[in-house]
Amino acid sequence: MPNFKYIARDTSGNRKEGSLSADNKNAALSQLKNQGMTVLSLDLDKKGAGGFLASLTQPKTPKPRVKSQDLVIFTRQFATMIGAGLAVMECLDILAEQADDPGFKACLYKICNDVRSGTDLSAALGRHPKIFVEIYVNMIRAGEASGQLDTILTRLAGFLEASESLKRKIKSAMTYPIISLTMVIGISIFLLVFIIPKFQNIFSTMGVDLPLPTKITLALSDFMQKCWYVIILGIGALPVAYKLISRTRKGRYMLDSAFLKLPVFGDLFQKVAVSRFSRTFATLLRSGVAILGALEIVSSTAGNAVLQEAVDASRESIRQGEPLAKPLADTTIFPPMVVRMIQVGERSGALEVLLEKISDFYDEQVDATVESLTSLIEPLMIGIMGLLVGGIVLSIFLPIFKMQQAVGKKS
Repeated sequence: MPNFKYIARDTSGNRKEGSLSADNKNAALSQLKNQGMTVLSLDLDKKGAGGFLASLTQPKTPKPRVKSQDLVIFTRQFATMIGAGLAVMECLDILAEQADDPGFKACLYKICNDVRSGTDLSAALGRHPKIFVEIYVNMIRAGEASGQLDTILTRLAGFLEASESLKRKIKSAMTYPIISLTMVIGISIFLLVFIIPKFQNIFSTMGVDLPLPTKITLALSDFMQKCWYVIILGIGALPVAYKLISRTRKGRYMLDSAFLKLPVFGDLFQKVAVSRFSRTFATLLRSGVAILGALEIVSSTAGNAVLQEAVDASRESIRQGEPLAKPLADTTIFPPMVVRMIQVGERSGALEVLLEKISDFYDEQVDATVESLTSLIEPLMIGIMGLLVGGIVLSIFLPIFKMQQAVGKKS
């Protein structure tokens, strides 16, 4: 009997993960429903008992490859068709038929069949967490409960578009310095490995005491030639170490704290984190998600461990009857203006309105920061190139200058 891994919510709304044995997927789904669970995801456990043999008999479907922009278009079209009065199953049939990716097409047909068999749309979407993330599923659930599915879908499409725009801005800000720094390091390595060794023999025959910068450059060149494998292993170990550290909550917190303290990019990372928090929180509250549930989703999608810890503290604060803003004020990631506006929003009952204003403000700040970074990075990269490349070239010419001076004195 195959095992199935599931992610579900119990009657209290708590998230549960586990596994169970059943004859097939429908039987496993029935078991969970009988326990009062709302299923978010249900997949065959290939590592479990009988899982491997069962996986051989399961029909293989292509893995869906859904880009963020494709999901935005899907959501926008879904909202338009629901607003025009089409039934959910009819909308899903149309959207599945026109989907370009075979995996996404198969996924939508599965969702349509689940809805046809009586499953809620949100639960059907939740069975595909790699495509429809938790915030997406929860907003659809809120839309089903309120009877405003078209409005929620439109709002969700706007949220996804804003999130995608924010990602593009970050990529734009990071692309130029990464490419420039890679080129500078590449040129420096080329000089040290291929050019400097040719001067080493010349210097040995000159009989001149070499200046300290030249000795350092020659030693570095010699090390790179003899121990190149150590450098390659070190470079390869960096991303592995980063992944291992970031897997632990303490390590992730340490890394994100360090990113926020970076001299040039720290301010940008902070503004992005605050903007994402505000927009996600506001969108969930406007969609009818309860504040504790909204904070749980915001915490899981924060993308920053420092902000996540502050949000978790706020959730506990609200659960104990205390205000939301107090734990946020105790962290350095939320500026005083944001904390004050959240306090005003709590008192006035217009929290989602002020959160949207915060998000709009910080989106503009991100734009301004990206523009200023672009103008700042160019001279910064030129300076780094001058220090590295210019330093190497100067260290080569220093002995030549010293030898000319010695010849001049003798004559």
